[in-house]
Amino acid sequence: MEYQGKELFRRVGIPVSDGRLATTPEEARRAAEEIGGPVVVKAQVLTGGRGKAGGVKLADDPEDAEAKANDILGLDINGHVVRKLWIESASDIAKEYYLSITFDRGAKKPLFMFTTQGGMEIEQVAEESPEALIRLHVDPSEGFQPWVARRLIYGGGVEDAGEQKQIAAIVEKLYAAFTQFDAMLCEINPLIVTPDGEVKALDSKFTVDDNSLYAHPDIAEMRDNAAADPLETFAREKGVTYVKLDGEVGICGNGAGLSMSTVDVVAHVGGRPANFCDLGGGGNAEGVVDALEVITRDPQVKSIFFNIFGGITRCDEVARGILEALDRLDMSRYPIVVRLDGTNSAEGRQILADAGKSNIHPEATMLDGARKAVELAK
Repeated sequence: MEYQGKELFRRVGIPVSDGRLATTPEEARRAAEEIGGPVVVKAQVLTGGRGKAGGVKLADDPEDAEAKANDILGLDINGHVVRKLWIESASDIAKEYYLSITFDRGAKKPLFMFTTQGGMEIEQVAEESPEALIRLHVDPSEGFQPWVARRLIYGGGVEDAGEQKQIAAIVEKLYAAFTQFDAMLCEINPLIVTPDGEVKALDSKFTVDDNSLYAHPDIAEMRDNAAADPLETFAREKGVTYVKLDGEVGICGNGAGLSMSTVDVVAHVGGRPANFCDLGGGGNAEGVVDALEVITRDPQVKSIFFNIFGGITRCDEVARGILEALDRLDMSRYPIVVRLDGTNSAEGRQILADAGKSNIHPEATMLDGARKAVELAK
């Protein structure tokens, strides 16, 4: 959330406004009293569009902050209910810029983006004024170099020398935050310039690679399970790699690449995937039970498609794992399509056929399995 991202910005020296966290209107009032002067009451939710939804309001004094907090708490913003507020000192704004660094998977390098057209969605800037958006990759083997900041600033058309110096320092610190915290995205929108010429981050969007959280226990503690999707939280507790989608075909593959391909193939044959779920390299009963418990908690799921390629994993072991899992769970109302290919695939399909379970449908190819799962979901 914004307040957590700003805390990480503070750690690397990026200037941000003074603020306090509040969870009740009374706490918002006390925060405004401590800060003094006009404040901005901001909804803290893991989604964009807060301002348009009424989740960001200016308050003139503590009493007004309490009233605005009362209006915002409980507000539904894109499916996220507001339970926390960030009470921040109000800032006069002369200019709004945009600055971010993300990981470009195609180039396999960090990518800086900068534009003087801040305060709006970056996708809108890219579509309407692509020439105003400066993109610059950084070679990770070289790391940050001062010319990177200069090229962004001059390319973006920043002319004021004082702004140039401050922005250059923030660019360097943003790269430090990106690398130090194993981030996938660090975004400042807007990066503002005050009438006095001070440059600072008015907002923060921070995404840290989940796979690196073991090295950052302090950041892992920032995770707000109440604000996350409950299914994804349950999956995390089970140790299952799971992402909720909007369809009816539950998907479970072994390996992230195969699971993502399965999502694509189900969509290709006219179905709607309900999830991405990676069983990992194994196929033991416990892992299958955990995956099925997560997938079937989604009421939209009408059929389940297991797509297993036996490389290191043996398909006969996966077949036994699936059958054992079905004995431990009541899965009778779900048609289950199982595609097995690779090591001992014929043996695995035979094991499933011999089990005589009417809701299991073995298939030999990914395409046939996807078609069958989509058909059964209807």
